[in-house]
This record gives sequence, C-alpha cells and structure tokens, in this order.
Amino acid sequence: MIVAMLETAGEDQIQGVIDHLVKMGFEVHRSTGARQTVLGAVGRRIDFDIRDIEVLSGVQLVHRISSPYKLVGRSFRPEGTRVILPNGVEIGGKEIIVMAGPCSVESREQLFAAAEHVSKAGAKVLRGGAFKPRSSPYTFQGMGLDGLKLLREAGDRYGLMVISEVMEISQIELMLPYIDIFQIGARNMQNFNLLRELGKIRKPVLLKRGIAATIEEMLLSAEYIMSGGNYQVILCERGIRTFETYTRNTLDISAIPVVHKLSHLPMTSDPSHGTGIRDKVAPMACASIAAGADALLIEVHPNPDQALSDGAQSLYPEQFSELMGQLRMIAPAVGRTIG
Repeated sequence: MIVAMLETAGEDQIQGVIDHLVKMGFEVHRSTGARQTVLGAVGRRIDFDIRDIEVLSGVQLVHRISSPYKLVGRSFRPEGTRVILPNGVEIGGKEIIVMAGPCSVESREQLFAAAEHVSKAGAKVLRGGAFKPRSSPYTFQGMGLDGLKLLREAGDRYGLMVISEVMEISQIELMLPYIDIFQIGARNMQNFNLLRELGKIRKPVLLKRGIAATIEEMLLSAEYIMSGGNYQVILCERGIRTFETYTRNTLDISAIPVVHKLSHLPMTSDPSHGTGIRDKVAPMACASIAAGADALLIEVHPNPDQALSDGAQSLYPEQFSELMGQLRMIAPAVGRTIG
C-alpha cells in the first residue's frame, strides 16, 4: 500500500500516520521527495479498509498495490531515485555515468593503466573484480583482499569511485572499507540471504539480472534489498540466455524502458557481458543510451589478448575512448549528458 501525504503535511502528521500503519501490522518505509512524503506500507494483512487511512490528518491519497514488489515500484517514488556516490556523482540523474575497467584485477600495473585511461576518457567509476565467480574451478578466481586494496588505491589516485562484485555474506565486511558500490552478479541475483544482508548496509548495490530471470524476478530481488532499509539500489541489464548462440548472451535492450516504467530505480546496461564480443560492445552501448540507460558498465583492459578473464569482450583503451566520443554525440539527442 502507498500512502501519499499532502505537501503541507507536518512531521507530526506524518509520524501519526506511520504509527497508525505500524499498529495495523505493516512495516513502513518512508520516501521524502522535494515536495511530498510517500509512505510504503508492506505486510500481508488484507482485511482493512483504505478509507480508514484516507481520513487520517495529512493524508492526500492511499493506493492499494497488487504487484508483488512494493518499494521497488514506480509509485513508491514517482520522481525516480538518484543514487548519490560519496564524491557527489549521481546515478539516475541527467548525466549518464560510465563505469569501466578490467573484468578482474590481475596486477597493479594492469589495473592502474586501465584506471588512468578510463578516467581520462570520462568514466566516473572504476570497475574490477577482486573475487571472480568463474564457470570453471580451474580458471583465475581473483586476487581477493590484495585486489580490493589496489582498487581503492587506483580509484583514489585517478578520482574514481569503485565498484566490485561481492559473492557471499562473509565478504561484505571485508569489502566495506575499499569499495563504493557492491555489485551482485547474475549468478547471485536470487541469493536471498546475501540480498538481505546487503539490505542492512548503507552503501549502493548494483543488482544484475540473472541469465534466465524475468524482469519481475529482478525487481523482486531488488525488493529484498530495499525491504532491509537500503534504498540505494541500481538495476543492471547484462543479457539473458536465449536460443541464440552467436553472442554470449542476448542483451535485452527493451528491459531498460520497461524497468523505467515499472520502477523508480536507476537502470544500467552491461554490453560487455550482454554480447561477449568486443566489436559488439560499442553498438550495444549506444543503443542502451538511446533506450534510456542511466549508466553503462563496460570492460576495458590495457591488453585484452592477455587478460586472465573475459578478454574477448574487453575493449582496448583506444576503443573505449572512441566509444566515449560516440556516446557524447548520442546523449544530448535523448536529453542527457555524459562525462
């Protein structure tokens, strides 16, 4: 249930409605916009009359929601969510944010070379895996804590925020001092225990769509995080598994406007995993921007042919610079800007 308060509602009135909803057995989540406060009431109780809430002081409108996701739905925050990073960068605003870097941290030299280049080209966030979930147990699994330390050092040196993938609950505390955004990979989209724990922290979480997940399933996974009180959630389309085998995955461009209609959360596109083919990354990145993506997640490696993971889908530095130039031409056509 969504309770929209009057623009003139005072704090006492808002708290009075919250207290009333809690007594009814609901868990209440508050969203305060520029002009209006919206309350999201989550619970299983169905034997109530919304008119009993509509007559409360300060209430403008009460809307009973039938969708299974309450906090993630667009009605909870109609103006949209902007996830603000510690350096002031906003994901979900007018500027399209590019997150770029190698698939995995392999060495100091490799990471710093990538970080320097993507920073100069206009990226605002450095991506890199310290812990790598791989399909084969015999492939490179990441540098762990040493990789996290290098990510933080490279991010600080080149003025970049840091995003890295968390694979299990035990890694959360370890990663907290070093990263600015937790990434949930496709394999963990429905790791509900991990999602619940990330709901308890107060750092942004980027949630990738699972390889066979519907849009609704992705939104429900985001609901797990938000129901814990962490509203700094960013969604990511990274391609789904279909009958097509030419590309690694099928990047579902249509998911971007669909999610924007259904949810207030920012939407990211990952054309690197979405295609798995280097020369297909740029056109899919451009298409994602045209479709309304708020951010891009792109793999860039100083020497992709020698990469220990995902070299075939990683851009050369000069290719990334060229892509950024293309994106700067496309962004204004859809009313956006880019770094």
